[in-house]
Amino acid sequence: METSWKSIVPINVVEISVSIHDYHVNKDNLDDFFKSKLNDKYSDINAIITLKKSTDARKRSIKHNLRLEVYTANDYPKKQNNPTYKPTENSNYVHIIGFGPAGIFAALKCLEQGIKPIVIERGKSVKKRRRDVAQLNRSGIIDSESNYCFGEGGAGTFSDGKLYTRSHKRGKIQEILDLFVLHGADPNILYEAHPHIGTNKLPQIIENLRETIIQNGGEVRFEHKLEDIRHTNGSIKEVKINGVWENCNELILATGHSARDIYYLLDSRGIKIEAKPFAMGFRIEHPQSLINNIQYHSPENAKILPPASYSLVCQIKQKGVFSFCMCPGGVIAPAATENGEVVVNGWSPSKRNGKYANSGWVTEIGVDEWKEFDRFGSLAGLEFQKSIEKKAYQMGGGNFRVPAQNIQDFLSNKISTQLNDSSYYPGMKSVNLNDLYPETITYRLREGLREMTKKLKGFNHEDGIVTAPESRTSSPVRIPRTSSLSHPDFINFYPCGEGAGFAGGIISAAVDGFRVARSIAIAQKDSA
Repeated sequence: METSWKSIVPINVVEISVSIHDYHVNKDNLDDFFKSKLNDKYSDINAIITLKKSTDARKRSIKHNLRLEVYTANDYPKKQNNPTYKPTENSNYVHIIGFGPAGIFAALKCLEQGIKPIVIERGKSVKKRRRDVAQLNRSGIIDSESNYCFGEGGAGTFSDGKLYTRSHKRGKIQEILDLFVLHGADPNILYEAHPHIGTNKLPQIIENLRETIIQNGGEVRFEHKLEDIRHTNGSIKEVKINGVWENCNELILATGHSARDIYYLLDSRGIKIEAKPFAMGFRIEHPQSLINNIQYHSPENAKILPPASYSLVCQIKQKGVFSFCMCPGGVIAPAATENGEVVVNGWSPSKRNGKYANSGWVTEIGVDEWKEFDRFGSLAGLEFQKSIEKKAYQMGGGNFRVPAQNIQDFLSNKISTQLNDSSYYPGMKSVNLNDLYPETITYRLREGLREMTKKLKGFNHEDGIVTAPESRTSSPVRIPRTSSLSHPDFINFYPCGEGAGFAGGIISAAVDGFRVARSIAIAQKDSA
């Protein structure tokens, strides 16, 4: 039995390495299995908690690396303390625009501080939103206010439910993961190296979070839209919601990276915004079995391991080219928000048991790429993004069909005579995707793909297919803010999350929502 371990400080935390086959055989009795491995160093073990689990597949002998917290004798794990929400008063409220991860977790943290959140969400509730997403997939009919990007839970609800982040704010991340578990997520997200809820399970968890907000004094208004802002003397005074002006104490703007109308509104009202670099490219899809065989070295390993993923990055012409939002066993989804544009994204169910694996394949987009749009000032990157999405719509022939090309034909710069199978439901049209982006961008994507094939043998496999555009990786606009997280020109205006340019995914957006709510509470305390 292949096992190695070492103690690390503090003494009751142990790192242990176990072969995947041993782990699989003992998966129904892991406590006993771990105790048998640790009994020679620890006597009287009464509890073992898994703190982290990752898989090392770099060699043919694949291992799970685990970090375990070991409790002995009279030492027992502390019980998880649930959050405490204070009573709220109608006079102490904050408008939160957007009910994605940033807005949801900002609302929860406001309730902990005794501040009443009034959440304004342009889209529909999860249940109603499901019907609009299904209609888009089946009939190519889009609701510009209720789709894969807009509605309860934001883009994350029907995108994937990945919960990992590059952020190192571990305490805050743990708090967010605990809240997900409290509201129905599998506890394994607390220790998996790359936690994932799944698109099939996340909607119910989002509904549960909403109920917590309402039951503790918060307000959530669906199908309500921020239409205008009035400000004087460095303060937001009123917001116009569905045609009605309302007084505004504090404003958290958590609208996500696809709410383009918000950027236009801020710009028209003289509220400072900035163009920022982002990333664009394609979504690449392979048979999941192919990725499994590449990553796990043998079909036998693949049978007992979860569907394999990958993460790739390289530099081409001094700019990054990288995989993004990799979805094992997933589906490519139509993520546009308006007629006349095409956008692709990916998601996976909780079991990740689909036939295909897909991932964004993108490159950095900056000032050099959007020079032609400089006349739009801080909206230059956004206008460039829009131009590509509209061009892709025309190339696809309309009705949300995506322009597509087999990987090897893309590399050879020729149209595919017959496209490979894909999970993208609205349909595809065979085109030469070398014609979609400016040549400098296409060159980086194409040469980066060749470079990555050296690291991940078979990444350019003939069964792979490329669809486009993967264009909503992050916001092309940043709304600036100070160290206190308010806008530099407005003391009560707090840009937040992905749409403000300060997050990139569910967890980082949620962390930002927490931070902003805490900053508001601190500002209120200081002014009291």
